[in-house]
Amino acid sequence: MIYGIGTDISEVKRFKKWLENPSMIQRFFNDKEIFNGEANDERKLQHYAARFSAKEAFVKALGTGFKNFSLKEIYVTKDSKGKPFINVTGNAEKILKERCGNCSMHLTLSHEKEYAVAFVVIEKN
Repeated sequence: MIYGIGTDISEVKRFKKWLENPSMIQRFFNDKEIFNGEANDERKLQHYAARFSAKEAFVKALGTGFKNFSLKEIYVTKDSKGKPFINVTGNAEKILKERCGNCSMHLTLSHEKEYAVAFVVIEKN
């Protein structure tokens, strides 16, 4: 049964100031999301925009907004084939379990030059 769905779109260029200020990246992104590797700035901007959209989409699906937990408690990882997963820790995980019990989460991300979008489904098992 579907507990909730959420979607969000971000303008990629919005994250240019964040990329220029590493403390902003550290403030909003989990260490597992920090871009490590060689890439041009456009690729990095798309990376952060998509992950920020995933955080927004998650809280919409959960129905809480960003209350009582940090953005860093919600983070995106990928498997060996590139499939993205949304992960939660700390208070975000506690609130998810309180509201939904045993849940599965599904995430899709997409981006192009100007925009990044994320869609989250929280499914009650």
